[in-house]
Amino acid sequence: MTNFRLGELFCGPGGIALGALKAKIESDGELFNISHAWANDYDKDTCETYAKNICPEDSKSVICKDVRKLDISKLSDIDALAFGFPCNDFSLVGEQKGIDGVYGPLYSYGVKTLQRFKPKWFLAENVGGIRSANEGNAFQTILEELTAVGYKVTPHLYKFEEYGVPQARHRVIIIGIRNDLPFDFKVPVLKNSQIVTSREAIENPPISVDAYNHELTKQSSIVVERLKHIKAGENAFNANLPEHLKLNVRGAQISQIYKRLDPNKPAYTVTGSGGGGTHIYHWEEPRALTNRERARLQTFPDDFFFCGSKESVRKQIGMAVPAKGVQVIFEAVLKTFAGISYDSVKPNIQFVQKDLFSPPIVNKELEFV
Repeated sequence: MTNFRLGELFCGPGGIALGALKAKIESDGELFNISHAWANDYDKDTCETYAKNICPEDSKSVICKDVRKLDISKLSDIDALAFGFPCNDFSLVGEQKGIDGVYGPLYSYGVKTLQRFKPKWFLAENVGGIRSANEGNAFQTILEELTAVGYKVTPHLYKFEEYGVPQARHRVIIIGIRNDLPFDFKVPVLKNSQIVTSREAIENPPISVDAYNHELTKQSSIVVERLKHIKAGENAFNANLPEHLKLNVRGAQISQIYKRLDPNKPAYTVTGSGGGGTHIYHWEEPRALTNRERARLQTFPDDFFFCGSKESVRKQIGMAVPAKGVQVIFEAVLKTFAGISYDSVKPNIQFVQKDLFSPPIVNKELEFV
């Protein structure tokens, strides 16, 4: 058996970990799989959710601490690293400060962890907007630093609805394989993959009334009245609303405000926010989705229990990586190491590797305590 011990930074509630644990490949009687080693996040509820669902027998392996105060010298050795570094400063919604923001530089801790443990491969994840932050320079710098510490990187903008996820969620994922290893990662593609609609995800099979995290949101009367005038697939700005139900919004009109799902299409992107009409709304019933319904759009199974208040759970679900989508990518990594060919496409993000013997480019101001 070839097992890769996985460490995670910015682990979230466990979407990446769940996809990793489910990924298993057999080749010539040998099993290739991924196991949990340790994980880190700063949010208490998130860490409790991760520990409860991913490693209930070893909850101490989940370190709840600001990554800037994490002592990596005390962590066990790993064969692989995953880090979905914070996207706040790279999102197209917002100021997009990139590396110059509060959260932007945190990717550097992933680089430092790679330097420390030199795992065989890594997976890094962020929003699509990372490509244009700081006029494109931020993403280029990140790729150069990952390359400089000894990895062949393959960045690609994955459209998760093409990987069996019932949601139009587009994320940049970078796979890196250590330079001294004779493997080249290829971007997997699922040929003849069936698009999963939001109706299929939420209704098939029906969600039990006593399912975890399935509490209804109390809607105000004006929200209920507004939703009754918004058809499936419409939002508060393109629906034919009576004057008293229209939103008094100046400037940019975000399409997800009071937007109802189209039951015949994948859902729009699930986010961690929930105020101001951003909960995600049912296509037929005049209400927001429950957290369990949102979790289904993120491909979490119904027995995956999220810890914390309803608002905390909503945020955890929205910030997670869809387990089913990332499982396909992990399986491609395992096939790469197993020498198994698979259907693939060329990366849609171009990056030219620099001299592999260049010294590491690392932000020296960001040191582990």
